Amino acid sequence: MKFLIDAQLPKSLSEFLKHKGFNSIHTLELPGKNRTKDIQIIQEAIKENRVVISKDNDFLDSFLIKSEPPKLIMVRTGNISNKELLKIFENNLDRITAMLAKSNLIEINRRDIAERD
Repeated sequence: MKFLIDAQLPKSLSEFLKHKGFNSIHTLELPGKNRTKDIQIIQEAIKENRVVISKDNDFLDSFLIKSEPPKLIMVRTGNISNKELLKIFENNLDRITAMLAKSNLIEINRRDIAERD
């Protein structure tokens, strides 16, 4: 499974996913870095078959209207520390990947992870 982490999320999330054996890139690794436009992120996700992980509602709107990106994880935790965010992913990574096998939209908040197809 491949991931593309959007600019509002820490690069440490991408590094965590790499450490767990996944192919993951952060927008900082793209030519436009954190200024990469949403459409370019979506195009990269389609081209490379990547799951976009973002807090940006523009991605949700695009997903709901055009099914782009093809797979999306929306992070709805509000402002939390990077350590707390990584803990959520660490504690739920198996569940998240299982959900992605059957759903195209996952929502993560502080208390729950849900499929939103």
